[in-house]
Amino acid sequence: MTTKETLLTLLEENRGRYFSGEEIAEKLSVTRAAVWKAVNGLRGDGYEIDAVKNRGYCLASDTDILSWQGIRKYLSSICGALTLDVLPSARSTNAVAREKAAEGAAEGYTVIANEQTDGRGRQGRKFYSPAGSGIYLSLLLRPKNCSPDQAVRFTTMAAVAACEAAEEISGERAEIKWVNDIYMRGKKVSGILTEASFSLETGCLDYAVLGVGFNVYMPEDGFPSELADTAGAVFARRQNDGKNRLTAEFLNRFMQYYTAQDMASYGKQYRERSMVIGKKINVISPNGCKNGTALDVDQDCRLIVRYENGMVERLSSGEISIYVDENAMEK
Repeated sequence: MTTKETLLTLLEENRGRYFSGEEIAEKLSVTRAAVWKAVNGLRGDGYEIDAVKNRGYCLASDTDILSWQGIRKYLSSICGALTLDVLPSARSTNAVAREKAAEGAAEGYTVIANEQTDGRGRQGRKFYSPAGSGIYLSLLLRPKNCSPDQAVRFTTMAAVAACEAAEEISGERAEIKWVNDIYMRGKKVSGILTEASFSLETGCLDYAVLGVGFNVYMPEDGFPSELADTAGAVFARRQNDGKNRLTAEFLNRFMQYYTAQDMASYGKQYRERSMVIGKKINVISPNGCKNGTALDVDQDCRLIVRYENGMVERLSSGEISIYVDENAMEK
């Protein structure tokens, strides 16, 4: 690690504590001049580092910048195999993770970006990913002997983990709009995109890339007009280390479910957090749209729909919209 990275590790692990320049130099085995240069480098990256005469340097407690040093201190032991790669910007974290997978990266590689310049959502849509207000992460998974049907579960695991993480850090209720959107206060705050590669020889999963995006705060200039009515943020105001805490909490929760591979451990939570049960919906497919009612979510997290013609279907994947009234739908 560079001196700047090592200094950030020291300050992140001791938020609120002051270290003299001499003490830092001794701990890092560098010169006082190198400490001064590293401090200025961190300040240039946006970190607020207090400097008080006769006390030294201290990372401001309200700093909220994504870093692997900041995330790591909140991770539980179940995340011990994860390799964190935190970037200031990426065209798409899923694209980066897929490239790493093709190069042979091990399970647990996790790329996290402060912004995406070409973020993608489902159906090839662009995913709005501005700098400074969100978390955009992709996790590489390589489960053994995993069938296509089993791979679908990663999205539902992630949806429950995202809800639980948002609730734990914000203290507010989060719900799931089947199959992969997270809502708080009636607005979408998170989306999930899982992409997979299968072996033609075995038919089993070669690898999966689980992509999750959180709107942590409202963007400085607001959301684009096409998103203004539907998009929201996890937090209403800036938090002390909110991004690092939310990222770690999601990874802790997801890895618990992924390691257990037990549908019962998260299936009930998925159903209880559903915001569509009992509502009129529009099921969207390449063949068109069909109106119906969401009757329930079964133990496999499939959506049970009764169409207007009386036919009942269990959906394991797809896209829906919810009727708000006779003339308007929530996308």
